[in-house]
Amino acid sequence: MIALELKDVRKNFGKTEIIRGVNLAVQSGERVGIIGPNGAGKSTLFNLISGRLEPSSGEIWLGENRIDHKKPFEINRLGLSRSFQITNIFPKLSVFENLRCAVLWKLGYKYTFFKFLADLDDANEAAEKLMHEIRLDKKRDVLAMNLTYAEQRALEIGITIAGGANVILLDEPTAGMSKSETKRFIQLIREVTEGKTLLTVEHDMGVVFGLADKIAVVVYGEVIAFDTPEAVRANAKVQEAYLGSAVAESQAHG
Repeated sequence: MIALELKDVRKNFGKTEIIRGVNLAVQSGERVGIIGPNGAGKSTLFNLISGRLEPSSGEIWLGENRIDHKKPFEINRLGLSRSFQITNIFPKLSVFENLRCAVLWKLGYKYTFFKFLADLDDANEAAEKLMHEIRLDKKRDVLAMNLTYAEQRALEIGITIAGGANVILLDEPTAGMSKSETKRFIQLIREVTEGKTLLTVEHDMGVVFGLADKIAVVVYGEVIAFDTPEAVRANAKVQEAYLGSAVAESQAHG
């Protein structure tokens, strides 16, 4: 079953064509890494999928729903959620309060203003469960702005998955982390996205090859390869266009 599909998607900014006829079909439950050099169009692609930009032409489908002209909140409610390169949290709310806010719509509270949040047992329980999943139990009442960078990124992952979306987009989730933080964070991503469809933009080849079932290589707004990590690693066109010495070094270290 195809969870997300792009059909001949193009995006122009004035006379400049940034995305040039991308076709991509992601199966339900697949983890897909999107890689490519700076300026290749990876973030633009994410913005098109999540509704922050509209394509100049082409179609984007989320399951059976065409989403290429829908607003971001409409796409989110159809089951797609994303994180951003810059951490996007409520800095002056605690970890628990951030997560409780994130689960409210899923639980049907929407714009209910006459209820006290402390009395919403289901929301409180959902937030507690989510907090455990992202391993921030001990930081429950800490303001988000006082968390470490890695903890803030974990909190954003929690907010991203809180709505129960089946398709998750993560934009450079490990950027700025140390090697040890990155290793722990990859495991966290694996656990919290289990059974979901995942697309992630990453520059760290260790993260990409360690996390993804398939890799899409974007160069100059086109997908030049979409295959398993092993096949992409061995693809001469990919090595020439992007990976180069990074692949050679990775192969040398086994």
